[in-house]
Amino acid sequence: MKAPRLIKWLFYLNLTIVAFLIGYKLYLNLDRPEYNSLHTEQLRLLKDNLESRDDYQFAVVGNINNSVGVFEKRIIPTLNQSGVNFMVSAGNAVSGGGEDKYRALHGTLSHLDIPYLLTFGEQEHEDFGSFRFYEQFGPYFYNFKLGNSQFIFLDSTGKTPWRWQIEWLKGLLGDPRSGPVFLFLGHPLYPVEHELLFEREDQYLQDPTFKDALLGLIHQHDVTAVFSANLPLYSTQTHQDTHFITTGGGGGLVLNDDVSFYHYVKVAVSGRDVEITMERLDVGQHPLLSTLESLWFFIYSLFYVGYVNFILLVSAFTVIAIKLYQRIVVGQDYYPDFDLDPTPWQSAPLRVAMFTNNYLPFIGGVPLSIERLRSGLIALGNSVLVVAPRYRRRDPEESGVVRAHSLLTLGVRGEFRLPNIFLKRIRRAVQDFKPDLIHVHHPIWMGSLGLWLARRLDIPSVYTYHTRLEHYAHFVPLPGALFRNLISHGLIKRFANRCSGVIVPTNSAEDYLRMIGVKTPIFVQPTGIDYDRFQTVDHAALARLRQQYTLEGKRVLISVSRLSTEKNIDFLLDAMARLKDQTKTPFHLLMIGDGHERHRLQQRIEQEALADHITLVGAIAPEDMATYYRLGDLFVFASKSETQGMVILEAMAASLPVVAVRSSGVDDVVREDENGYKTPDNLEVWCQRARQLIEDDTHRDLLSRQAQSFAQQYSTDAFARNVKGIYSWLMAAHHQHKNHSEW
Repeated sequence: MKAPRLIKWLFYLNLTIVAFLIGYKLYLNLDRPEYNSLHTEQLRLLKDNLESRDDYQFAVVGNINNSVGVFEKRIIPTLNQSGVNFMVSAGNAVSGGGEDKYRALHGTLSHLDIPYLLTFGEQEHEDFGSFRFYEQFGPYFYNFKLGNSQFIFLDSTGKTPWRWQIEWLKGLLGDPRSGPVFLFLGHPLYPVEHELLFEREDQYLQDPTFKDALLGLIHQHDVTAVFSANLPLYSTQTHQDTHFITTGGGGGLVLNDDVSFYHYVKVAVSGRDVEITMERLDVGQHPLLSTLESLWFFIYSLFYVGYVNFILLVSAFTVIAIKLYQRIVVGQDYYPDFDLDPTPWQSAPLRVAMFTNNYLPFIGGVPLSIERLRSGLIALGNSVLVVAPRYRRRDPEESGVVRAHSLLTLGVRGEFRLPNIFLKRIRRAVQDFKPDLIHVHHPIWMGSLGLWLARRLDIPSVYTYHTRLEHYAHFVPLPGALFRNLISHGLIKRFANRCSGVIVPTNSAEDYLRMIGVKTPIFVQPTGIDYDRFQTVDHAALARLRQQYTLEGKRVLISVSRLSTEKNIDFLLDAMARLKDQTKTPFHLLMIGDGHERHRLQQRIEQEALADHITLVGAIAPEDMATYYRLGDLFVFASKSETQGMVILEAMAASLPVVAVRSSGVDDVVREDENGYKTPDNLEVWCQRARQLIEDDTHRDLLSRQAQSFAQQYSTDAFARNVKGIYSWLMAAHHQHKNHSEW
């Protein structure tokens, strides 16, 4: 099936083109060439050629509109061979005031063999183009003399106050003269005699006071001709011996009928005599297609740099069309393919390479989950290679573990490390291991290396969504809101969609991934716990710990969490401060875990006189955790950053009911009034539930028995078998996809 792959490559090709051309257009705007006062240079050329002559010819063209198809390809070659001495644009030489439009105009005008001058028109003015016109060509209104003739250019856009122009014009027209006067104005003064499709009032000079004052001077001083653009036609009218000529056939929206057609105006001057003729341009269009082709020329004229904007739009529309096709036409099936046969891989031993950003001896939910899965898979006869950071200068010999030294360590106690993923020995070790599948446990860094190797080795990849990344914004050198609300979700979505499958510990985690747009097959598989280990009680060790922490006669609350911002530890401290005033039953909280917040939390405990009720125990070795859980009567938890509360299940296995703040990792394992309580992030409600279980021994004992029974279904053996089943399904899907691709 090569069509989907072709569409994918077409999408990325066009996306690359769009990015390149947008960058090119930014370059056009930021890296300007030195186009300054071009009119000055053009006038110098013009006067060098015609200074002492009273006979000359010039052409007037309106509505050039950056046209390549007509103006550049048809009209300019004609003008170069026509014998005219210079060209004047009557307005709208550009299709808009953007930098790319002005650059395009420079490119087009460079094909002229004669000098040129521009009238400041409506389209030169729009999109901040007035700044470019002034910088690159010169003032909006100006004049020059050629022999006995006078040429006057006015600004009809409103950019220049009209009274200023009228006073200036009075002075020019009041000077004695013996030759003709030509006036150029972007907007026509008189309505044309033809009916026009899409004609609008604003195509004419709108200010009636300006118009009346201007006409008064024109007729008082016998101006020879007034040239305007802004309409896609040719019109000539005579009022009191002055010719009013509208010319708009230089490349804009021309309908190619008897009124609207391509043309330019030729003016021949001999002393005081002036001959004005219209030169119609035959563009060779088929009569039946003339209107459609003229519309095409109009559209094409908008795309000059010429092909740059055209390709940009085509590529952008292609990208949009492919995305719409994928969303609307291509069916999306979010369920696993139940026709796949994973049996061959279920019975065969698999070689699995795991990539993780943290691992033992670092103590945390992810390292413990990975270790349990590794042990369970090996017990089932599979081979596992773990690629993880190095935590000591010299690690002891470890079978099946490849360590990479860290480039960067984050957190006061080095909780998070960025290992050197560029080491050749890592890639070589993985290739020598010859994995059947790669399992990544983080969507960045080591996870990216694992995904890259999976693609290079052409084997399936699976990602376990362990962590709510948005709660770790405080570790990222970016604006917190930007990372929490946008980057974290986008990163997980993109990474998950590049994997062959995703494992999540809870249904709520699956809902989250689907909500942010993950389309990869998702498998809900809770992390296993070593249930049997929590059933063994070392009474002597318990007695020593009770004496060490002075727990006799007290209800013991246990909490296990890294002492980090995202774990919401301050909520527990606030709750303990409130509980000590609400209950007469003695209690003590043992907070197990370490982290960069420990010093601050300890200071707060001492400042608020909570030392008799809270002890920060620090990190405890995994093999000793069962004993610490057995110290407790109740497990309390406030973190909202979990994808699965693995420590909650461990506590339940040790017969502890739970009071936790409701979140994605809590909601699926805590059953209300069955094995504990899940409350809103509300101190009063949380304390009410905790106080109930501290004081009510009978109800606490009932929930304790039910919690232990609930945890029994989450054994490590079942966890490993189920994950092996997921691996087998992904292997079958991968081989089926390879066979279809080859076909």
